[in-house]
Amino acid sequence: MLLPPYLNFVVTAKNLCFNSFRYVEVDEEHGGEFFYYLTESENKPTEDPLLLWLTGGPRCSAFCGLVFQIGPLKFVTTEYNGSLPSLVYNPYSWTKVANIIFLDSPLGSGFSYSRKYEGYDANDTIWSEQASKFLLQWLVEHPQFISNPLYIAGDSYAGKIVPMVAKRILDGIDEGKEPLLNLQGYLIGNPFIGEKVDENSKIPYAHGMGIISDDFFECRLKPLPSLASTTSGKRILKENQNILHPPPFPDPGCRCYVYTLAYYWANNNMVRKALNIKQETIKEWIRCNRHLSYPIEPKSNIKYHLSLLQRGYRALVYSGDHDLMVPFSGTIQWVKSLNSSIVEDWRSWHVGGQVAGYTITYSNNLTFATVKSAGHTAPEYKSQECLVMIMRWISGALL
Repeated sequence: MLLPPYLNFVVTAKNLCFNSFRYVEVDEEHGGEFFYYLTESENKPTEDPLLLWLTGGPRCSAFCGLVFQIGPLKFVTTEYNGSLPSLVYNPYSWTKVANIIFLDSPLGSGFSYSRKYEGYDANDTIWSEQASKFLLQWLVEHPQFISNPLYIAGDSYAGKIVPMVAKRILDGIDEGKEPLLNLQGYLIGNPFIGEKVDENSKIPYAHGMGIISDDFFECRLKPLPSLASTTSGKRILKENQNILHPPPFPDPGCRCYVYTLAYYWANNNMVRKALNIKQETIKEWIRCNRHLSYPIEPKSNIKYHLSLLQRGYRALVYSGDHDLMVPFSGTIQWVKSLNSSIVEDWRSWHVGGQVAGYTITYSNNLTFATVKSAGHTAPEYKSQECLVMIMRWISGALL
């Protein structure tokens, strides 16, 4: 189902499938419902893999994945003039090879809501439980996808949640829960996983990239204040700064300008009507909701990776090599700690005769890849290269 033409969608591909956008209840006690967008494969929807896409943050909307990264739509980056921002077809959408569910999760993300405030209490365990519950309910309502190969996917902080969801699905399969899902594996991009290396790799990476000087780098050896004492007032300080000095409206040439367009698009009354957004649920759509608390748990999720890999499930870990938030150098360290033997050692992979990144293939169906010159959300920077990467990996070919 395509969105109505009066919404000013400028979609150029005749076979674009933007099929549904609805709610699924995941918290009966508090009246919590997840909102999702389904985009069917442009190839063979009844046969191609089904991807459940989770966006990080936590509490960033899955709309980010849909229009900024891997979905079939993207904004026309013209200067905002008060009219509805236009969307066009993204030729590098992952719907070339997969059906994708973009899920606003946890509650409080995007258009997902709770009727009782207590429903917004969330953590890694609650998020993974509700995402798993959503998927089971969704497949009961869409039985035509039950036999499709299933992959759980996401990036940034969702990289910590993805293997937890996959493990819950595996446990359900082992217990014989209906419907039995055709889980094949998972993929995570620039993932936060809760290991100390996530943070400890930032300074060495910044030094290696020439961002900080030798003198500054050596300061890291000196005693530092506790993390709590340096960050406890960070949010309040930022809110006060925004009041005193409102952030400037970004220039259309800025990469983040599309975030502004997304805000005006998602808060347009016609758009909300077309998406069937329930009234009095989410008064203001925010790309990343920082107003609701979410305890960032340092607990590692390595055990979930080990459980899945030991059972033979496929895994792709990819990292933009220009990411200072979750440096690839830290990611490769914990990947190595999984102690999988190397099948094919570090080598370049190519797109159009050019180096697109570097990759290592491990036993137990594990692949690690960097995406050259990409930042924290790799497909946002290198959409063509990331499409080629996922097409090769999904097909079982070497990158």
